[in-house]
Amino acid sequence: MKISYNWLKWYIPEIPEAEKLSDIFTFHICEVESFDKLPDGDSIFDLKILPNRAHDLLSHQGIARELASLLDIKFVDPTPKYKTPESKKTDLKIDVQSDKCRRYMGRIIRNVKVGPSPDWVVKHLESIGQRSINNMVDAANIVMYDCGQPTHVFDLDKINDGLVVRFAKDGEEITTLDNKNLKLKSSNLVIADAKNVLAIAGVKGGKIAEVDNNTKNIVLEVANFDPTSVRKTAQAVNIVTDAKKRFENDLSSELASFAMLEFSGLILEMCPESSFEDVVDVYPNKIEQKHVSVTVNYINKRLGSDFSKEEIESVWKKLNFEYIEKNGEYEIVVPFLRVDITGPHDLAEDVISILGYDRLEEKLPEIKLESKINETFAKMLWARNKLLNEGYGEVMTYTFRDKGEVEVLASASDKKFLRTNLSDGLKESMKLNQLNMPLLGMKEIKIFEIGTIFKKSGEEMHIAFANKKEIKEMTLDEYCSEMPEQNSLALLKSSDGTLRQQNSAPAFKMWSLFPFIARDIALWVPEDVKSSDVEKVIKENMGDMVVRGPELFDEFKKDGKISYAFRTIFQSYDRTLTDAEVNDVMNKITEKLKENKDWQVR
Repeated sequence: MKISYNWLKWYIPEIPEAEKLSDIFTFHICEVESFDKLPDGDSIFDLKILPNRAHDLLSHQGIARELASLLDIKFVDPTPKYKTPESKKTDLKIDVQSDKCRRYMGRIIRNVKVGPSPDWVVKHLESIGQRSINNMVDAANIVMYDCGQPTHVFDLDKINDGLVVRFAKDGEEITTLDNKNLKLKSSNLVIADAKNVLAIAGVKGGKIAEVDNNTKNIVLEVANFDPTSVRKTAQAVNIVTDAKKRFENDLSSELASFAMLEFSGLILEMCPESSFEDVVDVYPNKIEQKHVSVTVNYINKRLGSDFSKEEIESVWKKLNFEYIEKNGEYEIVVPFLRVDITGPHDLAEDVISILGYDRLEEKLPEIKLESKINETFAKMLWARNKLLNEGYGEVMTYTFRDKGEVEVLASASDKKFLRTNLSDGLKESMKLNQLNMPLLGMKEIKIFEIGTIFKKSGEEMHIAFANKKEIKEMTLDEYCSEMPEQNSLALLKSSDGTLRQQNSAPAFKMWSLFPFIARDIALWVPEDVKSSDVEKVIKENMGDMVVRGPELFDEFKKDGKISYAFRTIFQSYDRTLTDAEVNDVMNKITEKLKENKDWQVR
């Protein structure tokens, strides 16, 4: 997210110079992806906010609060500055028909004037790469980038008989604000009126109730939607918006109250002659205040630190956490906006974030390994070693197939089922490996796979191996029925307590990702000429593009002469070779062989 330095100064006037903030962000909050100075004196940070804090740090206020806590400087609460005139009774009807909408706030404002936004609004939005549209839309965007709560504006006069939050009907259509025509499914949560779908909940607004220059009366929407519902709907309609990014990270329902206050205050500032009606707040399951307990000993043990009671208490104060301490145990009242705090481990993370990771001593943890080994793993290891020693190579084939007993919910291809056997994949692997036999230098392909198959009755661990045209498959238990008891682990425990696998010498060498070209050359030579003599000439002239060979694959005698046939494999690690390149090398080899007058290239 892009963060404006001047915007942050609204909330933390004592903020350090912009250049010094990069290190503070990096070592305490998140990665700084870029830092740019604007001609007007502002500075812009592009911060990579991780999902665990996206619910409160994808906003200027959230970042400002975090910096104020880290730097122990004053945070200016913006709540008092947003005021609205006395509101009138409203007849706005809001019908929430799904628990996927956890809170829905709506407010009618009449007699607004749609037009350009004040300069400070335009400047704030443009500083973080957003385009100013009109004062109504801009106000909604300011709220989202300021406090993190997405909002929306509907044209009241284009709405038929109130708002309904419901699931769409299969095939129901909407044209979005960016003119995309979409067909919806019954799993998509929408905002509608008595006739039409007006918006895709948490994702995108529609054209029907769009605010334009003729709009006189509006409805402000501030809502909270289930994060999973928003994410799945956005994926289904293939739309990614800043609102979706925030909703899918589980915003606190309590944030909506401030957002409505700020939204209303901005509209009043831009349209001082407007008339406000009461807020309709549908909030059936108000979230309860969480309490988490933690001790100094727990924090120090988890972090490997030696922080004092006073230091840890200083963290609670910097974070403005309410707490009660009793017999060395702190009961923390978790702020509504910190939905990430679910247990004492999260509090330990806050402590080290504030006090600094440089306070931790660099030492390796003590890990006590138990000698008990998973039985399935032991059988897999024994079976793998047995087949490798018999000359088989291990492969891993696709779990997804075009038929099966267990179907997945969604797939990136036409393979929507989980495999019921390993043999089908092994057959395909055999064909592919046979095509590469010249490159591999193998006369036959012997491969195996150990993996899970999926049936309606449950999962099973199978093993399958192929040699020539024969493929055998069985359960891992069946294959390992003759496994000696003393070899059941197929592991050795070393003197230092670690577990080491037998036959674990590395045998893997990276192959080229580019295609190979195989070329053969045969010639007649006198009977007294050895194949090694011919091989030497070929090697001296084949250059560095040959990755295998020359290999003698045929020889026979006739009429006092002997025929040798050699195969060479050409391949590059950085590009696809052309026939012309290979032909040049083969021509060079041929000419060198012909220099021996008694040698006849066939």
